[in-house]
Amino acid sequence: MKDSIAAEVALAPPTEPSRPGRASADAARRRKRLVTVTRPWLLLAPSLVVLAGLLLWPLIEVGKLSLQDYEVKFGGGVGTWTGFDNYTALLSNELLWKTVLPNTAFFAFGCVILTVAFGTFVALLLNRLGTVWRVVCSTAIMAAWAMPAVTGTYVWVWLFAAEDGLMSRLAGGLGLIDPETTNWFTERLGFYAIATLNVVHHGFPFVAITVLAGLMTVPKELYEAGMIDGASAWQRFWRITVPALRPIFLVVTILSTIWDFKVFTQIFLMPGGSGSNEDVMNLGVYSYIEAFAKNDYGAGAAAAVMLTLLLIAITLVYIRTLFRQGEEDL
Repeated sequence: MKDSIAAEVALAPPTEPSRPGRASADAARRRKRLVTVTRPWLLLAPSLVVLAGLLLWPLIEVGKLSLQDYEVKFGGGVGTWTGFDNYTALLSNELLWKTVLPNTAFFAFGCVILTVAFGTFVALLLNRLGTVWRVVCSTAIMAAWAMPAVTGTYVWVWLFAAEDGLMSRLAGGLGLIDPETTNWFTERLGFYAIATLNVVHHGFPFVAITVLAGLMTVPKELYEAGMIDGASAWQRFWRITVPALRPIFLVVTILSTIWDFKVFTQIFLMPGGSGSNEDVMNLGVYSYIEAFAKNDYGAGAAAAVMLTLLLIAITLVYIRTLFRQGEEDL
């Protein structure tokens, strides 16, 4: 009898732990998971609060202003809610579709392509230099990055000034133009060609230094293997450098796109760019003119919101591409 009872006890399934013990273990796991999820956000909270105060709140105020007919008066301003009237007027404006948006888009895309291409070319040259000369040349090109946009713009305006500008005299000496009758800034093509030179000159050092940092992380053995296999310089760049630096190229492209779409100073300070020549107006200048020159703050805010939404859409496309590339690499 005792033997049968002992056998039954031995064959019986193990008893489950007590309910209170399991509940406490589950609660501990939940607390640990909660701490893991919330700790990064708690550490980021001070920075997020500052960013919300500096960026999010002004954006909300601009959005509210775009829905009003705002009038500035002595001691403050008075706004009357008009709904989406400002957006309706903006989207029905012929100047926006025929001039402002094409100028903004083509100028930005041209600047992004040239900035990234020239910056990458400079980075490849710097990567072939020795340590001393690399430091010297990198420091020299950073002077263009450190130069204020206002100063750089006036330098380019002086170079292409009518009659006595350096480039006007040089082209006149070669018989290409008549310096006394040629004004580079009156035509849209000439105006934006100079603006493109200005923006690319100011922006390529950032791309060059960023890409150079990435190039220095690519193992040299990959290039040596490519040379042994008979790959040309272009094939090594396209097959080795580009795949290795694709995330870096995406990042510098995103940032360049954001910067070049919202260019204001380089356009506004050039002759005719402050609104006197509508053919060269971009979206940033258009928003400024509507708000401060015509005192139509609601229309100016609507144009600013439109520019912001356009930048967000383009940035989301780039970020989605970046994440997809990261998933493929995994």
